[in-house]
Amino acid sequence: MKIFSLLLAILLFASLSAIAADQPQPPAAGAQAPAFSLPSQEGTQVSLDQYKGKWVVLYFYPKDFTSGCTIEAHNFQRDIDKYTQKNAVILGVSVDNVDSHKGFCTKEGLNFKLLADPDHEVVQQYGSIMEYNGMTLAARNTFLIDPSGVIRKVYLKVSPQGHSDEVLADLQQLQAK
Repeated sequence: MKIFSLLLAILLFASLSAIAADQPQPPAAGAQAPAFSLPSQEGTQVSLDQYKGKWVVLYFYPKDFTSGCTIEAHNFQRDIDKYTQKNAVILGVSVDNVDSHKGFCTKEGLNFKLLADPDHEVVQQYGSIMEYNGMTLAARNTFLIDPSGVIRKVYLKVSPQGHSDEVLADLQQLQAK
């Protein structure tokens, strides 16, 4: 019986390891940020290379109109002037479509770009994809990208409440170097 239990445990561990290996991993700090082009809530294509020379806060979030995502978006909006002063732009990405983003921005008074990734291409590139209740969503991860396109800070499974403050503090520290 002990041998059977041990074999079962080994098989379970091997299966879980194989599943984890199939999940894309987020790019690490120091890596070149993967290039992308996605439509914004305005329907125009937005590419990372449009922001060469600026800092980019690229944040992934699960779903428009949900409580955590609304809190996170409001906090970035609240601090938008501070980001502008630091030569930084905010780009939000979810798997919602352009119309959903447009409604979310209108309802919540958001003035930064939300990018639609319904085909999950960019969330995959950034290792920011998850399954929740049978739906494929973006995981709540953020990448702070420097003006030359290099990822300087990676935030995984962030808490929406104080996240903007955390990013601003790190941006301040990185710019002081």
